[in-house]
Amino acid sequence: TFMVQYTLFLLNNKGIVMCGIIGVVTNRNAVPILMDGIRRLEYRGYDSAGIAILDNQKIDRIRKEGKAQELESALQTTVMNGATGIA
Repeated sequence: TFMVQYTLFLLNNKGIVMCGIIGVVTNRNAVPILMDGIRRLEYRGYDSAGIAILDNQKIDRIRKEGKAQELESALQTTVMNGATGIA
């Protein structure tokens, strides 16, 4: 598993950091790894989160407003599987 986490410092008009990016290249499903990264970044007060996965040369993506739990709930009813992804 190869995981890269970049934190991109984009500030809103109040000087609050508004963005974090996690990328994963692995030999197993990247979705749980990306969700773990999103949960770790959640304390920064994000208002939405999403995941994009490369699956057989197509990109599947899902995005939800609200806390990480909203995205996690949506993933319960959405099949996403791939070894390369970004969140």
